[in-house]
Formats: sequence, C-alpha cells, structure tokens
Amino acid sequence: MRILVSGSTGFLGTFLIEKLQREGHTTARLVRPETSRSQTNGGGQGLSVGWDPVDGKFDAAAAEGFDALVHLAGASIADKRWNASRKNLLRTSRIAATRHLMGALSKLQLPPRVIVATSAIGYYGDRGDEILTETSAPGDDFLAGLCRDWEAETTRGAEFGARVVNLRFGIILAADGGALPRMALPFKMGVGGRLGTGRQWMSWLTLGEAAGMIEFALGNSGFAGPANAVTPHPVQNTEFTRILAKTLHRPALFPAPAFALRLALGEMADALLLPSQRVMPSKLEQSGYKFAWPDLTKALVEILQK
Repeated sequence: MRILVSGSTGFLGTFLIEKLQREGHTTARLVRPETSRSQTNGGGQGLSVGWDPVDGKFDAAAAEGFDALVHLAGASIADKRWNASRKNLLRTSRIAATRHLMGALSKLQLPPRVIVATSAIGYYGDRGDEILTETSAPGDDFLAGLCRDWEAETTRGAEFGARVVNLRFGIILAADGGALPRMALPFKMGVGGRLGTGRQWMSWLTLGEAAGMIEFALGNSGFAGPANAVTPHPVQNTEFTRILAKTLHRPALFPAPAFALRLALGEMADALLLPSQRVMPSKLEQSGYKFAWPDLTKALVEILQK
C-alpha cells in the first residue's frame, strides 16, 4: 500500500513507519514546517508531503493517489501540566488540524480509500469497574470531550468515500517512549508503589501491538468505526504495580496518594493516572485479530529485560 502518516515523528509514528517500510509498503510523512529534516529522516529515507493546518497549506499534488492515511498527529497529552492555553493546544492540534486535513483530502482527485485515526480510551472517562466496549457512552470530562470531538472530525472522511477507523488506544507500553519509562523510574530508584487506591483499572497494549492493530485496520475492508485498541486483559493498578516491580526486581512499598498526585499534576492526575477504565477490545476480537502480547507479565519482560 501507499500510506500517508501524520504524527510520524512521535514514538508510535516512528516505530510504525519503520515497520511498514520493512514490509514493503510505501510511506509518506505529512510534515509541518517546524519539523526538522533530521526528524523526518528518522526511520529511513522516504517521501514527505507538506502540511500546515495553522496557515491552511497542503501540498495536494504530492498527496494524490495514496491508498491510506494513518492519522496520529496531536500535541502530547502528558508532556505539560494542563492550563487553559495547554488545553487549547490539545484541542486545536487534534480537532482543528483534523478538520483542515479532512477538508484538504476531500479536494483530491484520488483521496485515500481508508483512514486509520488514533483516539484514546479517555473517551470513556472514569468508569470504576464497568466493563467498557465500543458501544459504551462517552465520559463527561475534558479528555472525553476531546476524544469525542476528535473522532467526529475524522468521520468526515466518509464524505469522500473513505473507510474510517478510530482506534481508541489504551496505555501503550514501550521501553523508550510513552508512559512506561516514567512509570518505571520510581521503581528503579526504590520508591515505586501503587497510584491512589490502586483499584483503578488500566487498559494497556505494547508498542508492537499498537502497530499491529493499525496494520490490521488498514488491511481489513470490513473493519470500520471506533475500535478499542487494548489487550483483552486489563489489570488494576495494584496488580500492574506488582508485576512491574517484580519485572524490575525492585520493591513496591511507597504508594503515591491521590492528593499528592493532584497537587503535583492538577487535572492531569484525575484524567491520566487515577481514572478507572476497564476496556475490552470487542471489535478487534470479533474481527479475528490475533493478539501478540496479551499477557502483562510476558509483555513487560519482553520490553524491560531485552
């Protein structure tokens, strides 16, 4: 396939492009003006398509005739403490940028036939022990609204005939990116422990699994709409903590109280660290997807003890 990729310099995008290229696909990075040449050359030389949603620019001629778009772009949710300005950036980098991109693609003579776009299980909000599937209602907090509105913009791809998939990713575990290095650091220092009560459910997947799910969505013509991109085995934070500590051969004796997390991170603590999201990958399972790393213990050993 010929595949356009936005957000290609992130840890998922970089890994995905390398994997796609190894498997013989042609990839082109959607590149904004601020993206350096060294960033776009990561993961092998390749094509690029200019895109600037702020100024409304798009290299339509270079974007013609691609089979698919993998849309991963968006400012990092966890890099900085949320305030009004940061929240605005999180929304504009996803919602306004996606609106511009869908509009630009709609004007092509040969737009992509399939769009696989990233979303997040933050769509569901904090739901306790409730088992969540793709038919569950959205939450009512900031992150849930962000995911809901983001998905709504990508569904506009159906207007020009694209099959649209919104993958609602859980916590993506990787050695060199995402949440795991930050989660592992206190344990490596001997001061790790559960977060809050530890009863909150964590729905997760490995980086390799995330790329595999994207490829599955690209290649299966009957697969469309929202899909929970997680393993079938969520765990509560207490269990995650135990397994992580055992994998690192470290104790897990120092819990982080919810009030301390809120003091340090503000609203982010309730949105990213303390919510309970017991999410099931119902659509992937029903569609025949084969999970490569469904067991947390084996996954963390593979990631952290290479």
